[in-house]
Amino acid sequence: MDSTPPPPPRLRLMTYNIRHCRGLDGVISPARIAEVIAACEPDVVALQEVDVGRARTGGLDQAEEIARLLDMRHHFHPALQILEERYGDAILTTRPARLIRADALPGLDRRPGLEPRGALWVEVAMGGGRLQILNTHLGLSGRERVAQVEALLGPRWLGSAQARAPFVLVGDLNATPLSRAYRRLAARLADARRAAGAEGRGATFPSRCPVLRLDHVFVSAGVAVERVGVVRGPLPRLASDHLPLLAELCLEPAPVRAEAGLRAAAPA
Repeated sequence: MDSTPPPPPRLRLMTYNIRHCRGLDGVISPARIAEVIAACEPDVVALQEVDVGRARTGGLDQAEEIARLLDMRHHFHPALQILEERYGDAILTTRPARLIRADALPGLDRRPGLEPRGALWVEVAMGGGRLQILNTHLGLSGRERVAQVEALLGPRWLGSAQARAPFVLVGDLNATPLSRAYRRLAARLADARRAAGAEGRGATFPSRCPVLRLDHVFVSAGVAVERVGVVRGPLPRLASDHLPLLAELCLEPAPVRAEAGLRAAAPA
């Protein structure tokens, strides 16, 4: 009888700000976004800046369309809703998943005109285990981001009884590693790039010539980061103003390997 233990459950996770599928050429193309994603073969994709029913993008449900093109299931949460038009975050996955919470994040009382922000939290089946994934898109103000991070670490989100390790927090945090919001998260969770010992700056914005590391994957105890890198190539540089970030994770300790960049297939 073979007594070799089964390999630990693994998952490929992407976070990607798609700028409502508007590329740097001004063309709105969910199919192009889906092509960038498909080239990386992720199990889970966390999307930010997704339009659903908005006039500016032809009334399309972008979350549903991208999920259809990738043969994935999806959850969507509108951070902003005006009549029938919605805009927010989505999680797409090939795995069985259940929604835990989708809700707004705090803004600043003295600045009521700030864009509303939210977060989307699901649990995904991963081999013999489960992984909780929280996707968010934080604000542009430093004080706003700190308030939103405190909320995410607080009793309604990752400080709640529903939050059970292992879990990851991903998204466009609009925060560089020098920011207060990033440092607050890094005090509680591990930055996947640092956990993997990844080389290079890992900048994701702007996509044509990235200089800022705004998109992040943070992991809890129980999540080993095998590889993480920015997805580069001609099509990712064109399809949005952010480059995707791809992480390969497992639920048990595993050898760590650094990866400075993961190259997507070039367009035909």
